[in-house]
Amino acid sequence: MIIFTRTFDLFTWLLPHIETFPRLYRTSISQRLLAVMLDFQETLYDAHSQGGTTRQKYLRTADAHLNKIRFYMRLAHRSTWLKDGQYLHVSRLIDEIGRLLGGWIKAP
Repeated sequence: MIIFTRTFDLFTWLLPHIETFPRLYRTSISQRLLAVMLDFQETLYDAHSQGGTTRQKYLRTADAHLNKIRFYMRLAHRSTWLKDGQYLHVSRLIDEIGRLLGGWIKAP
């Protein structure tokens, strides 16, 4: 499924950028962002292995994780840890993942 590829692309893009966040925030915001990214990926795998209402539950949880990722990215941009171009790139990746996830949620 393409959502797994796009999520992996997002994860590999984020890892080196998270390391550039100020040291003061690396143990808080950076770690939380990394944790929610891992939770998002794991929840997608859990949803893929399930069916019916259980799958929908995992997909809704994945959607909540994606919203948290959006929040952390906005915070990083507003705090100038990400430049405008970087934020635009990551926002597009997240938007595409969101559309893919939304399509999966709506699928029968």
